[in-house]
Amino acid sequence: MNRPQSPQKKHPHHRPHAPRPHAEAQNAPESAPIAPSAPVHTTFAALSLAEPLQNALKADGYERPTPIQAQAIPPALDGRDLLGIAQTGTGKTAAFALPILNRLLATLTQGEKPRRGRRPRALVLAPTRELAAQIAQSFDSYGRHTPLRTAVIFGGVGQNPQVTAIRNGLDVLVATPGRLIDLHQQGLVELSEVEFLVLDEADRMLDMGFIEPIRRIAALLPRARQSMLFSATMPSEIRRLADSLLTSPVTVQVAPQASTVDRIEQKLYYVLKEQKPALLVHLLSTEPMDRTVVFTKTKHGADRLVRKLKAAGIAGEAIHGNKGQNQRIRALDAFRSGRVPVLVATDVAARGLDVDDVTHVVNYDLPMEPESYVHRIGRTARAGKSGAAIAFCDAEERDLLKQVERLIKREIPRERMPAQLVAPTVSTAAKAALDPLPPREESRRAEPRRAEQPRGERRDQSREQSRGQSREQPRGGGRDSSRAPHGGPSKGAHPSERRDRPRDDGSRHTRGNPQQGGSPRAHHPLSSDGSARPEAEAGQQRSRLFRGRSTRGR
Repeated sequence: MNRPQSPQKKHPHHRPHAPRPHAEAQNAPESAPIAPSAPVHTTFAALSLAEPLQNALKADGYERPTPIQAQAIPPALDGRDLLGIAQTGTGKTAAFALPILNRLLATLTQGEKPRRGRRPRALVLAPTRELAAQIAQSFDSYGRHTPLRTAVIFGGVGQNPQVTAIRNGLDVLVATPGRLIDLHQQGLVELSEVEFLVLDEADRMLDMGFIEPIRRIAALLPRARQSMLFSATMPSEIRRLADSLLTSPVTVQVAPQASTVDRIEQKLYYVLKEQKPALLVHLLSTEPMDRTVVFTKTKHGADRLVRKLKAAGIAGEAIHGNKGQNQRIRALDAFRSGRVPVLVATDVAARGLDVDDVTHVVNYDLPMEPESYVHRIGRTARAGKSGAAIAFCDAEERDLLKQVERLIKREIPRERMPAQLVAPTVSTAAKAALDPLPPREESRRAEPRRAEQPRGERRDQSREQSRGQSREQPRGGGRDSSRAPHGGPSKGAHPSERRDRPRDDGSRHTRGNPQQGGSPRAHHPLSSDGSARPEAEAGQQRSRLFRGRSTRGR
């Protein structure tokens, strides 16, 4: 089982560092003071946490809080609203879970057990199912020596077990916004007694379109409550949401917005789109990538990539929004246990995917939002460890790369493509042009293109050929190969041929034949005075007259 997001463990060779000055304070609003940096030697014992919580932390080997915990826990214990800005993997969950559990315990007398069927007093909203489950696991871990109960609800699974947990009574409810609104509309969950509200990964909720549902949920809660909002970035929409939900909040900020972890080794490959699968297979086969998360742009792209990896003999699983919750749980369990070394995911797993010892993150497709790059690579180098982030960039993603580098304020080091992947290749179109053509195609290609000749001349040539064929055929009443079986003109014969051939009664078409009393043929190559016209001019006039005559005859 994955250990919940937690404070830093004490390392035997740890050396304390000087407190980091808060250069970001100048960016905070005046109404939201920056909490002073807590000394690095601060321990959980000095934070006045309840004894059951202290025992749980000691049992897990935690003695010193992380910077976000050291700054957030004291004002949260005092009941202040809180605005936390910190990147992923910094221990935000414990920063709000421990104060909430501590304040809930303070309302119980010694030895008192909470009543059955009680309504939730703390509500934590998370954007994804995975993150909601991990937050609930953290509450259970920190509060395992207390009588407090936690339940988690989210979509993608049946609601009956969740409804049963709510009816049995609980103290902390962790939920995704959609399922919570659904159960509330069914009258299955009551929020009138909520005293603590937490929004985790608020910027991710903004990306997923949950801002309006959050406002609807907040309108159902009592006004007298303590609210805390945590986010890795602080866009203007999140700032406005914080202003509407928080009252004179204390702002804690431990890292610049959207900053990348310094311990992550980043590198980039310029690669053709069709060569991305081969490059990924090469890296997974030649480098020690023991536990790798690969991010793709689309759900179907994730499934296709997993099939290609399996075809190359590399085990992998995919998680995305189209997967059922049970499928996602099985895929994550296989990845955590090491049975599957590669997990292919969309951005639904970029937040809240808390897996220990991820060695590499591969941005197979660069994200559309540059902030997502930071959240993706934050899956590695957690708990003080190092990691590597590899990005693939094709020709269509150059602009996305510029946005990412502008956000992180550094250029990602470029790597050369492996020699075996840069061999000259022939595209499909070029290969088709080089392949020998069948004889029919060769003769067709050898002919001059019809589009290169004027339209009138092309029609002229076809008629001359038709007339030449008709002169070679015998005249008279006998049938020939160009005649139809019933004795009439061939169905595909040229109109000029049909007019000059004998009818079944022995008479001939005389239209346009001067020697048989007909009018002079309109397309005769000689003018009325017997002089020859230029061929092109004659062809154009014949074309116009022939079209007019054909129209009148229909």
